[in-house]
Amino acid sequence: MSSYYLGLDTSCYTTSLALTDAAGRILQDQRRVLTVEKGAKGLRQSEALFQHLKNLPALVEEAAAFRPLKGVAYAARPRPVDGSYLPVFLAGANFARVIAATAGVPLLASSHQEGHIRAALEGAGLASDAFLGLHLSGGTTELLAVQRKTGGFAVKLLGGTSDLHAGQMIDRIGVAMGLPFPAGPHLEALAQGGQATLKLPVAVQGLTVSFSGPTSAALRLWAQKPAPADLARAVLDCLVESVFRLVQAGVATGEPGGREVLLFGGVASNTYLRRELTARVARWDQGVRVYFGKTELSADNAVGLALLARDYFTSAAAKGGTEHGEDVDHRQP
Repeated sequence: MSSYYLGLDTSCYTTSLALTDAAGRILQDQRRVLTVEKGAKGLRQSEALFQHLKNLPALVEEAAAFRPLKGVAYAARPRPVDGSYLPVFLAGANFARVIAATAGVPLLASSHQEGHIRAALEGAGLASDAFLGLHLSGGTTELLAVQRKTGGFAVKLLGGTSDLHAGQMIDRIGVAMGLPFPAGPHLEALAQGGQATLKLPVAVQGLTVSFSGPTSAALRLWAQKPAPADLARAVLDCLVESVFRLVQAGVATGEPGGREVLLFGGVASNTYLRRELTARVARWDQGVRVYFGKTELSADNAVGLALLARDYFTSAAAKGGTEHGEDVDHRQP
């Protein structure tokens, strides 16, 4: 009889549930993007938490046919470091605890960031235990030194944004241009017809990037009524250059595995970014490798958490550890 591993994630904008089997095959990848009113730039935590509580029962019911469960993993917080906390993750945590207790299976407390990393590694071809990670999303822009460990990843923050996140820049500009939220896919589609006639400032100092200046500059340009596609192209060119400079700074730190760089998070699904950044890095240093996860696994999802549950509990079972009903908490760094 097959056995299954469940992952749950309730991030700021997506309710996610995933199931894998013991071979690591992805059997379910369910997501419900939270509703944001037209013209709004985001959700309050209380609004997002309420929507998660409405979404989760239906997602769990769809997964109920997969028995028996062997383990559950959930995102307990944004990052695997002390003090990392957001209320939205309580929804997934509480459902995961109830499911694991009812099924009598072990429970792995992980993080949203570790789920992103594990999902991006699926099929990326990155085999090293140590590497640089660049988390690009609407809620995170961080350059990390990453080390694989039992039950997840150890991460060391090297740098990142000093103000807005990469996804926030895209969303704020996109919404101002009349695009739906989240604006990333719509801005990318618009940029396909754009010309490189506009240029935004790039604000990277060492390991720190700022996106507030480029955002303000883009909004001033928009007031001058440029061709929308040209402005969209300029935003993506600014993003590519900013990320490229961060990669350069990260490689220069000399961290273990630091010549291999994994990009993950919703912004990392951008096709233009993938193509242009890969080309820029290859021209700069052919010994540095840039990896991306599958496009469909870059945005918020619970697949990485289900895979972490599968990785950890199959390994523990092989070693004769982790009994049914035992909770495993790897939230401490």
